Amino acid sequence: MAFSREIWTLLAILLIGYAFISRLRTWFRLRHIPGPPFAGFSKAWLLRKAIGGRFHLDTAEVCEKYGSLVRLGPNELFTSDPTILRRMSAVRSPYRKSEWYDGARLEPEYFSMFSEMNEERHLELRAKCAVGYAGKDNEYLEMSIDDNIAKLVQFLDSRYVSTSMEFKPADMAAKFQFLTLDIISKIAFGTAFGNLEADDDVSSYAKTMEDLFPLATLLGTWPALAKVFFWKPLRRFLPKETDTVGMGKLMGIGKQVVAERFGPNKKVKRDMLGSFLAHGLTQREARSESLLQIVAGSDTSATAMRATLLHIITNPTVQAKLLNELSSSNLSSPITDAEARKLPYLQAVIKEGLRISPPATGFMSKTVPIGGDTLRGLFVPEGTMIGWSPFGVMRNQILWGEDAMVFRPERWLEGNPDQIAMREFDVELCFGYGRYQCLGKNIAGIELNKVFVELLRNFDFQIVDPTSPWKCFNAGLFLQSDFWVRVTRRVPSF
Repeated sequence: MAFSREIWTLLAILLIGYAFISRLRTWFRLRHIPGPPFAGFSKAWLLRKAIGGRFHLDTAEVCEKYGSLVRLGPNELFTSDPTILRRMSAVRSPYRKSEWYDGARLEPEYFSMFSEMNEERHLELRAKCAVGYAGKDNEYLEMSIDDNIAKLVQFLDSRYVSTSMEFKPADMAAKFQFLTLDIISKIAFGTAFGNLEADDDVSSYAKTMEDLFPLATLLGTWPALAKVFFWKPLRRFLPKETDTVGMGKLMGIGKQVVAERFGPNKKVKRDMLGSFLAHGLTQREARSESLLQIVAGSDTSATAMRATLLHIITNPTVQAKLLNELSSSNLSSPITDAEARKLPYLQAVIKEGLRISPPATGFMSKTVPIGGDTLRGLFVPEGTMIGWSPFGVMRNQILWGEDAMVFRPERWLEGNPDQIAMREFDVELCFGYGRYQCLGKNIAGIELNKVFVELLRNFDFQIVDPTSPWKCFNAGLFLQSDFWVRVTRRVPSF
């Protein structure tokens, strides 16, 4: 028996009414948290900004306007408050990873240490990998970094030095990517990918990330879509280890490298992978963590190198002070990590580079525990997702002063020891905190301690187009390209 028009109309009204009341209830529970108009009613604002390429700046601007805890979605809050961030990530914190991490999977069927949402499992993987990331089992860690930075210097010198008669522009966005990929593959697997020697992206990694990062940002912002995307019947359409390009190719490389460490003719090496296996990582776990190493260990370091170099060479006073410190110090060639840590202005430049442009900007939201929590006098109900605004933290005038938007390394040399220590404590949030702190922090520190010294002791860099120094798109991590510079030999070098 067919329904009459009146019944269909009534059903439609009831459905619309139910949706409206449901949305109203969702808005009501967080109505006391400030934020952009209507952001609490739907994810439209959040989705539009997340895929717009400047979400790192959008969230910072919102935090500056509305405060250090803001509402940007029906159940999503963001914070630029270091105290809240440390509270959520502390070792014994009751907060847990949110659904955002479900979209951060690098493999359709497996969770890496980064994307794993089961806390016990996450801590187990961290424990197995911690020694390897710290470099304690790899006596050639620093030497491997030195060798690859030397290759970068060598090929810049042989292929990209310009003269008054010849102009050979170099894209430092690509060169830094090649460098960090070769470093992480060398210390992780014992053999570099060979990007620097080929002067090319031999594994099509850059193109892969251009596709992956925006997708991961979309899936993280819209967790329901991630569940559909990774739905088992659809996985045959996703990257596979048999692919010849893209993420599938990287998955295949990881599988092959790990497989060589097992079986009767297994290879035993004192590299990061060898350390992982020695501390109990299974073959399947090692495959997943190897893939994570490549992505997490290359992009963030490359971003830090690009941003810091850009700020050095566009600030003549900063560059002059840094060059004076380097030339007046009795440094080894290459500089050792221990020597670099004793150079106050170099360390100030590195910290300021991380502060002015933190490399990792994904939501990385945590879920408020049962019973809710009170943050800065505001009650936040259980189940609410709280992400972070890294640029909001690192450009907060309350923390850094009225010139927080300015690249000024001198701020790290000002004030009493307690004030400097607090600044260092805050800037380290670039690497996360507590049980979520980046295990690659030590490796990144060694890379940054060396790369600027070796480049600046050999070359002068000049931006080709100061009005547009690079192309930059933010998708949780940065997609940067066309960082064109004119390279000339520094005379005299030191």
